[in-house]
Amino acid sequence: MTLPGLRFEPDADGDPARLAYTFGGAAPRVSVAPGTVVSTWTLDCFAGRVRSTSDLVSQVCDPRYLNPQTGPFYVEGAAPGDTLAVHFRSITPREGQGWSTTVPLFGALTATHSTAMLHEPLPERTWRYEIDAAAGVVRYDALDSDFQVDLPLDPMHGTVGVAPALGEVRSALAPGDWGGNMDTPEMRAGTTCYLGVNVEGALFSLGDGHARQGEGETCGVAVECAMDTVLVLDVLKGLPPTPWPRLEDDTYLMTTGSARPLEDAFRIAHTELVLWVRELTGLSAMDAYQLVSQTALTPVANVVDTAYTVVAKLAKSYLRGAVAMGGAHQRLR
Repeated sequence: MTLPGLRFEPDADGDPARLAYTFGGAAPRVSVAPGTVVSTWTLDCFAGRVRSTSDLVSQVCDPRYLNPQTGPFYVEGAAPGDTLAVHFRSITPREGQGWSTTVPLFGALTATHSTAMLHEPLPERTWRYEIDAAAGVVRYDALDSDFQVDLPLDPMHGTVGVAPALGEVRSALAPGDWGGNMDTPEMRAGTTCYLGVNVEGALFSLGDGHARQGEGETCGVAVECAMDTVLVLDVLKGLPPTPWPRLEDDTYLMTTGSARPLEDAFRIAHTELVLWVRELTGLSAMDAYQLVSQTALTPVANVVDTAYTVVAKLAKSYLRGAVAMGGAHQRLR
């Protein structure tokens, strides 16, 4: 379908300290009408400060200014109780390189501030990845040997969300029921993300582009890169509440949960999937629980952020043609 489109260009030479690094607490930068196709771009999580393998995050980045967001976008007519639909039409690396790092006291396989140990932090290193968009690959080069391998290019946004409820201001490093730093590879082109609206205009932001990321984001840093992104923003009214972010692509319905410990994130995601299946099919709670138990897939999005994120997936083919979210995904593709 043909929808009105707008192009928004962030200031590449602007002071990164003037960017938004939170969900909530930032004034909207632009207003868009529902159904608008938005073409824009995002900086990488380092705000462009990592430029070589000799650059260490602890030396070149200010920890207050990580994960800059493009936005917030004020979506006209969005009100608390509505659902914001965000359909990603394309997500494309802006440059021919991406960066990954290890960061002291951060990651799943090291001591952290909340999992305290007496040993020294792991070494801080920086890897450069060549991105060959034409070939569809991301090239891994080992630092300590000549090992090299091409990995599939799979661009996604780690950070997608709206302003939280109750006037809260949350770091763009954190995920929660507002979305935020969920770091799920499922947030790729062709996916529609559904977010419950908590404030007038929703105040939508996105960032944290990854050329690719393994499930779990084990070391805490994916292949980070600036992104060119085309998306559609729409407002869904009169639907049951969306307590946690939901995702939909052509094949799967997906629910998310963010919490610590990891099993609580699992429980949230699966509880939400059971409730969604019940909503779509009219099954009883126990019948929906049984169906989800036998069909769900459970990719772990991240085990490194302030809260861990788990995704629960169910193939739409099991639901006998049930249409989710008023058919928004099909309409916005």
